[in-house]
Amino acid sequence: MPGSATADRRIDDAFAAVPRERFLPPDQRRYADADRALPLGYAVTNSQPTTVRHMLTLLGVEPGDRILDVGCGSGWSTALLAHLTGPTGLVVGVELVPQVLAMALGNLRPRPANIRLHLADPAVLGWPAEAPYDRVLVSADAATLPNALVRQVRPGGVLVGPVAGEMLRVERHGRYVFVPLRTLER
Repeated sequence: MPGSATADRRIDDAFAAVPRERFLPPDQRRYADADRALPLGYAVTNSQPTTVRHMLTLLGVEPGDRILDVGCGSGWSTALLAHLTGPTGLVVGVELVPQVLAMALGNLRPRPANIRLHLADPAVLGWPAEAPYDRVLVSADAATLPNALVRQVRPGGVLVGPVAGEMLRVERHGRYVFVPLRTLER
């Protein structure tokens, strides 16, 4: 359950097992303990630790979960998710910037068996080929709710990510039929 003492302890364990410093460029490693986003190059950052912790709490990862990590960056979030989901789970990381994906591949050597990394297709959000996922973590701000990613979440699953600067937790509950939402002209 997100926010429970057990979930918090699991996230603490993941942070201890997966040090941020390992996922930073050499010139940024001395700032690994700073609670701020750090540049990776290519207009990409390694997110602020308190933000990552909050997102992981909202995501509520359970052992054995199948997870999509959108914008996996240098691989830190992917490694944290892999630790949380354990050897019976799977984390699929996608990154849009080839040089940043190469950084993640290098940082995750030897790559745990429960991690798969892919170069994102600029015309496709996420990685629908392996959907559905139990959890989707989005580490880039979307202007509107990315429905293409919501569709990759299984019923009962969760998507966490920023939308127009606000962190959202979306839980999917299946398909229903309604009339369209509208306003009445006065």
